[in-house]
Amino acid sequence: MSRPSLHHALQDCILRSASWLVPSPRREDWLREWHAEVNHARETAGPATPASLTRICLGSFPDAFCLGRMASRDAAPALSSPFRGSAIQCLLCLVAAFGASYGLSRILPGVRGEIEPSHYKVRPNLILIQDAASTNDSLATISAVDYKRWSSHRQRYFDAFAFYRLAHDQVAAANETVAAPASETEQWTVAHASSNLFSILGLAVRFAAESNAPGIVLSDSIWRRDFAANPSIAGSEILIAGHPVRILGVAAEGAWRMPGHVDAWLLEPVPPSTDAGYLIAHLNPLGTAAKPGQRIDISALNGDDDDLELSGVSFGERTEGPWPMYVFTIFVAFLALPAVTSVSLGEYNFSDHRPSWTSTARRWTFLVVKIVLILPTVYFASLDLAYWHTTCYSVPAQYAQLGSSFSLCLAGLSWALLDQRRRCPVCLRRVTHPARVGLAGRTFLAWNGTELICSGGHTLLHVPALPTSWFSTQRWLYLDTSWKFLFSATNAS
Repeated sequence: MSRPSLHHALQDCILRSASWLVPSPRREDWLREWHAEVNHARETAGPATPASLTRICLGSFPDAFCLGRMASRDAAPALSSPFRGSAIQCLLCLVAAFGASYGLSRILPGVRGEIEPSHYKVRPNLILIQDAASTNDSLATISAVDYKRWSSHRQRYFDAFAFYRLAHDQVAAANETVAAPASETEQWTVAHASSNLFSILGLAVRFAAESNAPGIVLSDSIWRRDFAANPSIAGSEILIAGHPVRILGVAAEGAWRMPGHVDAWLLEPVPPSTDAGYLIAHLNPLGTAAKPGQRIDISALNGDDDDLELSGVSFGERTEGPWPMYVFTIFVAFLALPAVTSVSLGEYNFSDHRPSWTSTARRWTFLVVKIVLILPTVYFASLDLAYWHTTCYSVPAQYAQLGSSFSLCLAGLSWALLDQRRRCPVCLRRVTHPARVGLAGRTFLAWNGTELICSGGHTLLHVPALPTSWFSTQRWLYLDTSWKFLFSATNAS
């Protein structure tokens, strides 16, 4: 093939490639147009080089892109008009937001532990005993010596005690049944606890027949992270500070709500020592009747018969779960809503064609459904934000839930009202095509604001630029049948 023929074939290939970017109804016309331009350039350009003709052919691509954009703009209103801005689209978006927040809550272990009450339900009438001078219940203030002395004597208000202290121990595998190699070591936060800790708390231990025998109970997060969630882990041995310890089982996910972030609990007889820890006591019927509230004052004797001033803190706040706080934030958000946005949906100027009672009922039902979808979305989203980085109970996470739940609820309710104020009371589509009317300098003499119209030809919405005594809120104007001819194409679609 001669060199001119090769150039002609290349130019034809360029033009045909560009033609595939043109919408099919106009593809052949534009391909003929480009061929005609190139042939005209060949005949009139004289000594035109193949490179210049190739540049002319490449100019077909900008034409094709422009034609594609114009076609997409023309087709978009026709394709989206039955759905865009409709009530169904709004509800589907809210359902998607709810599904995303709920799905994330099922993935995050910290959220799963919070929303499942059975994970953190503990035995009733438990209190945490501390030094009365301590204002932080996360501090360890009771020594093991005091625990041994008090648990060995009959108490007036208590029938059982449990004790634990925190330590950072080196842990390694001791046999082949453990997922981690024996040569690897990790540092865990281990609670050295009395053997009756889980029975007093009323917490179940999975994969084990008993939890009071000497051994170690793993947290759910450590079991999943270091042992690949092996259900046959019970009975294996690991090394704690160089000593072999048998694994008793795994604590339920989210079960631990006592002070301290614990990776495992070493259940063993507590040796008398001055190391400070946490003392948990169970009230007998006499102590339950004498307990005045969430905190009680306790007097005790130490080894030198000196008085000790202690306080008992109820576990009520730690075990009530996220629901009461969520209900409180919802209540406060509804109270604060009128302070941040107008709760009015506007005034109505009825024409002869007054909307039916079914249209009114549908409008209010739509508002209620939006709020009903927003509230559970706020619940799960606030928990996702509060517990995404933790697997156990924490006071900062509670404050994070409090702030995010209130903020999201207030923002969601404000959006629901604002969205409702911009929807036609007849067809529930968002009004469009805003137009400025009037002059700012004539606000008190004539109408000044924004007009929006329903694309179905049902209503006009007048929104004042500056609320005045005679026009303080938006107004809906219902259009009669004389306007219908302007919207015949929209209604037909």
